Amino acid sequence: MAVRQRAVATLPTLMRALRKESPSLPQRLPSLRRAFSLYDQVNLIDNIPEDQLRFQGYTDSGFTVNGVQYEGSLLCVGNLLLSWSPKKMSDITTDSLSIFQAVRPIPEILIIGTGRHIESVDPAIRKFIRSIGMKLEAIDSRNASSTYNILNEEGRIVAAALLPYGVSSS
Repeated sequence: MAVRQRAVATLPTLMRALRKESPSLPQRLPSLRRAFSLYDQVNLIDNIPEDQLRFQGYTDSGFTVNGVQYEGSLLCVGNLLLSWSPKKMSDITTDSLSIFQAVRPIPEILIIGTGRHIESVDPAIRKFIRSIGMKLEAIDSRNASSTYNILNEEGRIVAAALLPYGVSSS
């Protein structure tokens, strides 16, 4: 018991001494997780070629691509960005997607961004896209733009037809 009382009595003195003698803080070391991760070797976020499209944000009325704000619907093929006329899902027709009959090389997948919510795609459009030789994925526009970024960064030939995120019904 006497040892414990001595330790408790010595503790405030020890704390004061440590505060007075605290050495200057060394430079912060990088985390080992960061230093040894594959992130440094395959950095898809910071080392994007300047000519590659990258969706960086979205609003209810448009998208931010490579630092530029675009209003309205967008059509992306590889690294080509076009304004697109459909304003809602019911406006998407085989005519609005007819550009894919001329695009070469044919994208392996078309990602349709359906606005705020996932909506079904007209079976005629699915048949049209399949006849060209592409796969079709219809998801909300936020996830569609992210999926486009990932596939494009992997070097895959991908296309996206995106309605603004604020679109919520056909």
